[in-house]
Amino acid sequence: MARETEIKLKIADIKGFRRALKKLGATPVAAGTGRLHEENVIFDTPQGGLAKHGQLLRIRTVTPEIVGKARKTKTNRRVVLTFKRPVTHLEPPGQSEASHRVHKVREEIEVEVADAGTLKEIFEGLGMSGWFRYEKYRTTYRLPASKSWARGLLIELDETPIGTFVELEGPAAAIDRAAGELGYSKHDYVLKNYLVLYMEECRRKGEQPRHMLFTGHADAAS
Repeated sequence: MARETEIKLKIADIKGFRRALKKLGATPVAAGTGRLHEENVIFDTPQGGLAKHGQLLRIRTVTPEIVGKARKTKTNRRVVLTFKRPVTHLEPPGQSEASHRVHKVREEIEVEVADAGTLKEIFEGLGMSGWFRYEKYRTTYRLPASKSWARGLLIELDETPIGTFVELEGPAAAIDRAAGELGYSKHDYVLKNYLVLYMEECRRKGEQPRHMLFTGHADAAS
């Protein structure tokens, strides 16, 4: 099972952040604009059995941003199944407990599947349901090969209904250096997932939590 190390940063000045990315030489990974729409559904048992053990089971549907007269088709849409859980194995050499406190470290399995609907039926047949939906627009960047320290690092800019964030994913040292280059420190690191951040935002606004969707999408997804 692969190991995922990441942190989030809250972006208050998106124009300034894009300028910082450009200064670092960051370029989008995906073709075109590089901006992808993600629709995510988290599954669990009625008793919340996965969440109780810190586990996550998610179906993500990824659709590239439409440019000009292009249309959405099944051929340019990807469906990814993800399972995450807390780290259960012994630490590899050089990976300390302190790093786990500073960064979010999880074990992760991801696999691309052909059909989200069929997978949903399987999960429901096993007694689970898609109890939380959230969406965002993600643009993933990499730094140029000349920045050898950034090998394996992904810079994932997320535009969400509760604000703009960036996820830095990769080696811990690369995460820390990239954050510094972008004008942030370890005190700015956010280790909470989008579900927790959404719940906190609802409490702050005095709203009843439902799904984290853009305005106008809530009725279609409920």
